[in-house]
Amino acid sequence: MNILFAVLSKKERVKQLDMKKERTFVMIKPDAVQRGLIGEIISRFERKGIKIVAMKLLLVDKQLAEKHYDIHRGKPFFEPTVEFITSSPVVAMVLEGNNVIETVRNMMGTTDPQKAAIGTIRGDFGQYIGRNIVHGSDSTENAEFEIKLWFKPEEIVEYTRIDESWLFE
Repeated sequence: MNILFAVLSKKERVKQLDMKKERTFVMIKPDAVQRGLIGEIISRFERKGIKIVAMKLLLVDKQLAEKHYDIHRGKPFFEPTVEFITSSPVVAMVLEGNNVIETVRNMMGTTDPQKAAIGTIRGDFGQYIGRNIVHGSDSTENAEFEIKLWFKPEEIVEYTRIDESWLFE
């Protein structure tokens, strides 16, 4: 523990922690929704101490799906992916925490569930790369883009969880 950090007031410590926080976009995909895994996936993030600052269940239209996956346009899996994401409801979320992009990516596991470690979301629940349960932003830039694509600013809630002082030094 940093000695300077230990002697700072609680208000100063919270201020420093806020500077380390980041946000990421997560989508619980149609396969997980249809299999009744929404609660299990959300509870993993919450038990880790990650804060949900926005969340909604929605049917994704083709235009939104194409914008989200535009980086893959022209690749053989683009159209099947758009069809899949628009086939059933998804849960879209904005999660917040320290180093949350990397943390969430680690919790999700590798993109291919057959190669994902047991204990990760994809490793525990996925079987096929085209049905890999969950999406999470892979960089700060993509997180910003995806959050703006899926959520209006007024849909993102600023609040302090009661356990935050117990999660961080």
